[in-house]
Amino acid sequence: MCTETHAHYDRLAPLYDQNWAYSSDFLEWMSGCILARLQVKPENRVLDVGCGTGLYARRLAERTGSVVCVDPSARMLEQLPDDPRLVAVQASAEDLVVGSPLLPVDRFEAILVKEAIHHVTDRGAVINGLARLLAPGGRLLVVMLPTRIDYPLFQKARERFTELQPDPEAIATAMADAGLAEELSYDEFPLAFPIERYLGMVRNRYMSLLSTFGDDEIAAGVEEIQRRYSGKRVEFKDRFAFVLGTAP
Repeated sequence: MCTETHAHYDRLAPLYDQNWAYSSDFLEWMSGCILARLQVKPENRVLDVGCGTGLYARRLAERTGSVVCVDPSARMLEQLPDDPRLVAVQASAEDLVVGSPLLPVDRFEAILVKEAIHHVTDRGAVINGLARLLAPGGRLLVVMLPTRIDYPLFQKARERFTELQPDPEAIATAMADAGLAEELSYDEFPLAFPIERYLGMVRNRYMSLLSTFGDDEIAAGVEEIQRRYSGKRVEFKDRFAFVLGTAP
């Protein structure tokens, strides 16, 4: 993770849950998508890479004894609930795969990487390294956005997203190259926001993508969104790619 992105998440940490916890329905839906694919059992060792504030780690912990929560942002980890089942480790995904003894155990039955793989520079090396952390039959799940999204963002933001976002097919290929049996699937969830709330999220740069724009660009982008969406609400479908790799 680059310095600018790290600073973005440090700044966003106190507002992160407010921005991303769209509704209890969304969180339950996403948690269900994750749990159905990872098939977590009570005795499983679970690793959440790029856990943020633990929105999904805390739900994984309800299914198992403990979850190792990894994030490079200390301020994000500070937002984790005070729960002994959540074990915080300040590190990046790259840190985990270079042999550094950062983790409390050396093998996991389930590894989650939710909306963090786009921050990784050498994705093939990281996927390969995470695959080596899987126990026999273990499952690695990368949750990510596709290369095109229908978010009600300004045009330059949507174009930049497509330029920067990795292709889920490439992540599936990396899993196959790492010796995992890969499976790519998609699911979507309908979202609706009061327009003022959504504009506030954009001003707060709720997506790391928006941290690549300056203040004047964000202000102009908000004006563009206001012109395009004249009603009191914005509605769109949030579509996700789920790339699952299973160890032999």
